[in-house]
Amino acid sequence: MKNYRVAIVGVTGLVGNTILKILEEREFPIEKLYLFASYKSAGKTLVFNNKEYKIEELTENSFTNDIDIAFFSAGSGISKKFAPIAASKGITVIDNSSAFRMDNNIPLIVPEVNSQDIKKNKGIIANPNCSTIQAVVALKPLNDKYKIKRIVFSTYQAVSGSGSKGISDLEKGLSGEKNSFYPYPIFNNCLPHIDTFEEDGYTKEEMKMVYETKKILNDDSLKITATAVRVPVFYSHSESVNIEFYDNFILSELIELLSNSPGIVVSDNPNESIYPLAINAAGTDDVYVGRIRKDDSVKSGINLWIVADNVRKGAATNAVQIAECIIKEK
Repeated sequence: MKNYRVAIVGVTGLVGNTILKILEEREFPIEKLYLFASYKSAGKTLVFNNKEYKIEELTENSFTNDIDIAFFSAGSGISKKFAPIAASKGITVIDNSSAFRMDNNIPLIVPEVNSQDIKKNKGIIANPNCSTIQAVVALKPLNDKYKIKRIVFSTYQAVSGSGSKGISDLEKGLSGEKNSFYPYPIFNNCLPHIDTFEEDGYTKEEMKMVYETKKILNDDSLKITATAVRVPVFYSHSESVNIEFYDNFILSELIELLSNSPGIVVSDNPNESIYPLAINAAGTDDVYVGRIRKDDSVKSGINLWIVADNVRKGAATNAVQIAECIIKEK
C-alpha cells in the first residue's frame, strides 16, 4: 500500500488534535506528516507514532507538491484563505469548517451515506456539521427504503462542540466560577442558542442541519425543521429525531434495517433501560440509535434518539474516513 504525505491545519485545536490521534489509531498510511497552526504554536512539538513533529506556522507558502492530503480544522476564515491555495497545488483538502459546505461545486461527505460523491471533488471536500453527520448516518437507510417526507430535529449538544472555550465554561461552572464564553452559565442549565440568530428566529446551527441534510441526501424537497440546544455535557451530541415517511413500515423491519446499516449501533431495550447515552458514546466512532418507536400522530412516523461523539464521528473521524475512501479509490 502506498504511504501518503499528510498535513493537518489547526492541529493544536480540539478537532485538529483529535484528527492526529485518529490517524494514529486507524494506522493511516503516512509517509510524511506536516503540522500547521498559528505563529503562537510554531516551534512546539507533538508526538505521532512515537516520533516528535514540530509545528510550523501556517503561511501561503506552507503548501507544496510534497503534500497529498490536507485536513483543515482552523475555522472558516482560515479555510477560505488557504484551502484554495492548497487545492491549486494538487492537494486534496478535507475541510472541517463551514466555509464550503453549501457550495454546489464542493461535495459534502459522510462516507456511510454518500461516499460516491467524493470523486466529484475538484480539490476540496467539505466535512459536515457534527450534528448533521450523526443524523444522516441513521437517516440514509431509512430514506432509501421508506422515503422521508418530513424531519423534526431537536438536538442536545455537548459543550465540546464549541471547542476548548465551551469546555472551559462548563469546567468553570463546575468549580463555581463565572462563565466567560456562553451568554449565560452552561452549568446546571440548557441554552436554546447555538451560533447566531437569523432574522426568522432560527439559529445558523439549526439551518445548517436543514440545508446540509438536504444536500447530503440529495433531496431539496425534504421538509425539515430544527431546534438546537447546548447542554452541560462535555462530549457527545444527543438528538431527538421525528421522521414522517411517504411509505408505510413495519417497526421490527425498520429496526433490523438500522441494525444492519454501516456505522450504526442499535441500543434499544426500554424494558431494561437500554438506550444510547452520551457518556457511553464518548470516545467511540459509532452512531448509536435507540428509543425507536412509532409516531401515531401521523400515518407513517417514527421517533429516534441518536447519539454520537461530536468531536470524533461528528468531526475528526468522519474526516479521516473521507481520506480512507480517497486512498481506497486510488
